[in-house]
Amino acid sequence: MYPGHWSKVKPNTPALIHAATGEEITWLELDHRSNQVANLLKSRGLKAGDHISLLMENHLSFFEIAWGAYRSGLYITCINRYLTAEEAAYIVNDSGSKVLFTSSNLAITAELLPMIPNCQHRFIRGDSVAGYEDYFAAVQQQKTTPLADEPSGDSMLYSSGTTGQPKGIKRPLSGLHVSEGIPGVEPNNPYGLNADTIYLSPAPLYHAAPFGYCMRSLALGGSVVMMERFDPEQALQYIQQYQVTHSQWVPTMFIRMLKLEDESKSKYDLSSHQCAIHAAAPCPAEIKHQMMNWWGPILWEYYAGTERNGSTIIGPQDWLANPGSVGRAHTGVLHICDEEGVEQAQGDEGMIYFEQPERNFEYHNAPEKTSGATHPIHSNWTSLGDVGYLNEGGFLFLTDRKAYMIISGGVNIYPREIEDALIMHDSVQDVAVFGVPNADFGEEVKAVVQPMPGIVGNELLAEEIIAYAKDNLAGYKIPRSVDFLDELPRLPTGKLYKRLLKDQYWPAK
Repeated sequence: MYPGHWSKVKPNTPALIHAATGEEITWLELDHRSNQVANLLKSRGLKAGDHISLLMENHLSFFEIAWGAYRSGLYITCINRYLTAEEAAYIVNDSGSKVLFTSSNLAITAELLPMIPNCQHRFIRGDSVAGYEDYFAAVQQQKTTPLADEPSGDSMLYSSGTTGQPKGIKRPLSGLHVSEGIPGVEPNNPYGLNADTIYLSPAPLYHAAPFGYCMRSLALGGSVVMMERFDPEQALQYIQQYQVTHSQWVPTMFIRMLKLEDESKSKYDLSSHQCAIHAAAPCPAEIKHQMMNWWGPILWEYYAGTERNGSTIIGPQDWLANPGSVGRAHTGVLHICDEEGVEQAQGDEGMIYFEQPERNFEYHNAPEKTSGATHPIHSNWTSLGDVGYLNEGGFLFLTDRKAYMIISGGVNIYPREIEDALIMHDSVQDVAVFGVPNADFGEEVKAVVQPMPGIVGNELLAEEIIAYAKDNLAGYKIPRSVDFLDELPRLPTGKLYKRLLKDQYWPAK
């Protein structure tokens, strides 16, 4: 479904709610506004299969622009608002976007302009900036009625670039009318998302998971409560205030909420909360146990990528029986293979592949990257670059990303296990583990720690953390050194720019 349907079913019900201000957009308003965006794009000559970019902070207008693209058969590329002007320009140019929607609240808007000469139409929300048209003035001139033809569009999002240059993930358009469903929507989904859902989104909308699940919740007729930015106690407050039924998180959010004072954690009524979804980054098993003890068995986890090449899902009871797993295959067939593509036995680690009837995505303008994600023998098996294994019940366990694996003296060491152990130390707020050069062994284990507020990162704390590691990890996994940073380069989505840390310790190539 889509706003055109829900505007007839429940026109005056809020489709969107701004968590901090309480501002609402009804289904009828979302229908009209997204139609105006679609008519604006058509008036500027865009046709099905063309591309637009959206560079904006969390704002309710984000959704009318997205639905305008989805109702026009266009690809929409949501851009990380924390990028530099050069990084954002790369994405606008590489995607071939003919239109850019942005905001005067972002400092890079003026700087970006001369870097995107082929982007023909540029609109800005907020204050006037030279070279941009006023967004609201432009849409208000458009009709609120739908286009005669409304082919379904899709997103073409870019990877975060945590291990290299970001790449656009492109799937073929369905050619179906938007009323037949946007990509990824499951009416009978395991989370129970439906027309009665009140979905809390605490994360940046430019990221694949928050954007995708907000759009899917709306497609199914649910209301979206949008936070401008994550705050651990405010998130709890909004669950109570808006009677939230569903939500989505990343593990760093869980950690920050768990480290609130007990008084803050117990003061809010969370009884409306039926399902807390999490993904995007590995969640330490102990953190998830603590969240279950607090919120009850309502945590659902999935493993998937923006590529939508396959997915796994695990509910709370299955997770409690298989702690640490990310679930069984939900879409696609799972295969674990070695570097030559040979399928591994149950319990053996290898590259994770999803089998589909045919490969359903490509990396835009990067055929070599598409080829690199494809199985060496089976063209319809593709990988996100993660390593893991399957247990006897078919449950998938992630080991780590292949790119982060440390090889020390010929032994494979996966940083995730070490990070999961160190994050439980009372003085550690965040941690990254990776390999650094070692003359004898090739690599050795390095930990970079962000201490808790008020804790000083010094040699004494480093010794304490190493001693803690010795009590909780095998000898070859213990960090040989610990460095400290005031803040790790982690995205609000939970993903860590580990490459930026690692590059500081390796000679330039």
